[in-house]
Amino acid sequence: MDQQQLIVMVGPDGTVAAETKNIFGSDCLDYITLLEDLLEAETVSSSYTADYARTAVTASDYVSNESTE
Repeated sequence: MDQQQLIVMVGPDGTVAAETKNIFGSDCLDYITLLEDLLEAETVSSSYTADYARTAVTASDYVSNESTE
């Protein structure tokens, strides 16, 4: 599984844009609040990435083809 990332970009005028990668479902929304608190800022706009609709795959989700004999 790919590593979770929070990519933050600061423009020349001081505006901040951020994007999450490999953070699935509504977990990405937690980062909006985190950034607002850290930057003492307010979100102007936000949108979902394709990762919002994805779900994380864990080791227990894999099916084994191995025989138990």
